[in-house]
Amino acid sequence: MCLAIPSKVIALQGNTATLETLGVQRQASLDLIDEPLEVGDFVLLHVGFVVGKIDTDEALESLKLYAEMIAKMDQDG
Repeated sequence: MCLAIPSKVIALQGNTATLETLGVQRQASLDLIDEPLEVGDFVLLHVGFVVGKIDTDEALESLKLYAEMIAKMDQDG
């Protein structure tokens, strides 16, 4: 199963974005998105590509759920 993970844009350089996801920074291609992005926007990241912009409230709620799942797995593991 593949997931698109909400990530925050922290820098833009040409056709590449630096994203922060749950405390981890990574580079992602902007080749698959055709809408303008700004630092601070939330996007969906899928296998190294930004695939869409996401509403901030929706992104934060999704990230909260991911954090809860990770905490639960840590408890059970």
